[in-house]
Amino acid sequence: MEKIVLLHTNDLHSHLENWPKIRRYLDQRKREVTQSGETAITVDLGDFTDRWHPLSEATNGHANVALMNQVGYDAATIGNNEGVGNSKDDLDHLYDQANFDVLLANLYDKKTLQLPKWAKPYKIIETKKGTKVGLIAMTAPFPLTYAPNGWDIRFPMEILAKLARSLRPQVDVLVLMSHLGIEDDHLIANELPMIDVILGSHTHHLFPEGKMVNGVLLAAAGKFGQYIGEVALTLDDQRQIIDREARTIETATLTAFPEDEKEIDGYLEEGHRLLKNKVVADLPYTLHLDPYADHSLIKETLAAVKFRGQTEAAVLNTGLFLTPLPQGIVDQDQLHTTLPHPMHLIRVALKGSDVIRMVLEMEKNRNFLRNFPMIGMGFRGKIFGQIVYDGISYDSVNHKVYWLDQEVQPEKEYTLTTVDHFMFVPFFPTIEIAGQYEFLFPEFIRSVLGNYLHAHYPIV
Repeated sequence: MEKIVLLHTNDLHSHLENWPKIRRYLDQRKREVTQSGETAITVDLGDFTDRWHPLSEATNGHANVALMNQVGYDAATIGNNEGVGNSKDDLDHLYDQANFDVLLANLYDKKTLQLPKWAKPYKIIETKKGTKVGLIAMTAPFPLTYAPNGWDIRFPMEILAKLARSLRPQVDVLVLMSHLGIEDDHLIANELPMIDVILGSHTHHLFPEGKMVNGVLLAAAGKFGQYIGEVALTLDDQRQIIDREARTIETATLTAFPEDEKEIDGYLEEGHRLLKNKVVADLPYTLHLDPYADHSLIKETLAAVKFRGQTEAAVLNTGLFLTPLPQGIVDQDQLHTTLPHPMHLIRVALKGSDVIRMVLEMEKNRNFLRNFPMIGMGFRGKIFGQIVYDGISYDSVNHKVYWLDQEVQPEKEYTLTTVDHFMFVPFFPTIEIAGQYEFLFPEFIRSVLGNYLHAHYPIV
């Protein structure tokens, strides 16, 4: 008889307020399992890093990897926050100092069509009793955002079926580290029952006691480090699994040490300190949140967005902006505080008739979105807010749309710039359905604004 314990974390999203408890639990549990003669395997399933946290932003995620090194994970994979929340060069060097293997089988370099140098397609861990545990990892495919960043992201079933079938004869236990989401995990369990366990993430689902699907155990531990996942596998002397159990441990129930708060606060303080040291511009006046103010932050950002996209028009929403930018020296910390979203810009070309339809969609949803609580898809604010145009106007009396004060011509082509969020939310379908769009990498919107302010209000 043999027992193998899989300890898994996922979707921490830089919620470091839970990290001291998680680190202690994993360390203690690994020692307990090892001392009892059993095998512990510890993995992270991606989205450990999220650049909403100032320390993650200031260090390009390297501080997060240093924290992961404290645990000594056996393997980790990436989520979309690591995959598209970093430039290609940043991701290529994110794990330079990692003391764990990064597994990822469905991401390729667009130029070489090879896996990145920092990733392995799988790993086989052999226990002291000779049992071989195979680990495969997959991340959620978002071609629209991976491709412009220099990556070729493959859909999981294009690769997973062949990889699982080739690896299965080499191992006694086959585990999928999935950053694919609950629906894909169910699909894979139904189509590939040779996988024994799927450790799930990405959609932040929680299976407190696991879930059996077609003989495959699905395990999932929620989000933000609120839970830690554990799977216990019991094998007979022929190395066949005779029992499998999953559970989650709620971190709120774990003992907090007096020094935890100081450690957590220290991460924030260090992040803010590093970002404050990176000065950007010297503003002659405060940029206010009020879109109708003489010096409006959203109007300044619209100008920056137009400049980056090299277009005549731009559209943004006021909910993106969380704090004003005060008169005087502006630093990266202030930019990160007001625009914490991991959003890129998109340049969208539309026929005039589609511009009219897009604006009508925006006007139809305007009052609804003004106080709409927006969650997910990269949005780190509270409400969507008010839609604001630059270069576009709408005559609500005559229901006409104007471009640079000229009525939009249905057959003429127009190009505007906005954030990718406008394409991902369901309110403006014309952008994705009728638009010819191009993602502008690698800058986030805060970097676009920062570059514009640096050029127009230089520090003397």
